[in-house]
Amino acid sequence: MSAPPNPTTHGRWAWAKIDLDAIEHNLAIVRDRVAPAAVWAVVKADGYGHGSVPVARAAVRAGAAGLCVALVEEGVELRAAGIDAPILVFGEQPTSQLDDLVVHDLIPTVYTDSYADALATRAVRGVAVHVNVDTGMQRVGVEPRSAAGLLARVRSHEPRLLAAAIYTHLACADDPDHPANDQQLTTFDRVLEDLGEACPVVVHVGNSAAALALPRAHRSFVRAGIALYGISPGTGVDDLCGALRPAMSLEARVSFVKRVSAGSSVSYGWRHRFDRETTVATVPLGYADGVPRRLGTLPDRPGADVLIGGRRHPIVGVVTMDQLMVDVGDHEVEIGEPVVLIGRQGEEAIRAEEWADRLGTIGYEIVCGIGGRIPRVLVGGDGR
Repeated sequence: MSAPPNPTTHGRWAWAKIDLDAIEHNLAIVRDRVAPAAVWAVVKADGYGHGSVPVARAAVRAGAAGLCVALVEEGVELRAAGIDAPILVFGEQPTSQLDDLVVHDLIPTVYTDSYADALATRAVRGVAVHVNVDTGMQRVGVEPRSAAGLLARVRSHEPRLLAAAIYTHLACADDPDHPANDQQLTTFDRVLEDLGEACPVVVHVGNSAAALALPRAHRSFVRAGIALYGISPGTGVDDLCGALRPAMSLEARVSFVKRVSAGSSVSYGWRHRFDRETTVATVPLGYADGVPRRLGTLPDRPGADVLIGGRRHPIVGVVTMDQLMVDVGDHEVEIGEPVVLIGRQGEEAIRAEEWADRLGTIGYEIVCGIGGRIPRVLVGGDGR
């Protein structure tokens, strides 16, 4: 079999394919689910490993009313790419970055008086502020009883600062029946009620799980993160994710093929022993690229597979830094043959959630962990 065309620009036999049409499709699904609330797309962490700039462009094309990032430099990168949508920065950032935040027209999150004061010294006029209230996540945010005082502090700096929005974050939205959801929403609603006419017009609460499962959390807009990338926010909402399309495929080519004897072992520590003569295919990516070292060696979990020739074949032995090995049995496999680690090949598919379940984690960690040395190949959308 001849090798397929190489989609990368520099010739590495491993890449992540990013389907921008899937991004647009998923955002449309969320928009339909939460209407008339708007959707802001969360593109932090380099778009959950998918590429923040192309994902942001696709999301805006599909109707995202704004974008969300975690760091000032993430927002600056989007601005440098010519993206002019509203960009909310989660969390109070180092005060040394406030000039960049203001100059690039990013929306700051505020939850302390001192940060509001520092921001006011950098603002010229009309910097919109979103106040984050901690209703139970216990990560960041102003205490509910102090929200009114903080809003008054922000407004004391008008016209340099504007109290544009108030929001909170749900800790258990991926488990829709968890009592924490009603508890947090009730706490937040009490804050809004107590604020009365001082309450900002814009209110937001819902993440992807809440967008799918908790209409009470939709409010002015939802912040769609993992659902945008076609991955379930958690097992509690799996049944609501059937229309989402995974946007990332992790692909490679076979780099070496070897026939091995029964009784021999493979990889570091010889943790896998072959009970029969078989063929081993080497695939040139490993834990330095985000394929966890233990993926193929967890004895209490089903075997981790890759797709070659439209069939599932198990990873055997410890995944090494740059390579992993696959038992292909007696199937004929040639160097250069396509391999799919996450994605679809023929009638078979492997999802990020499958890896996550095996590793005892969540799909977020899998896609965010695909390393920077894996080139991203864009398909669909406008191709930029």
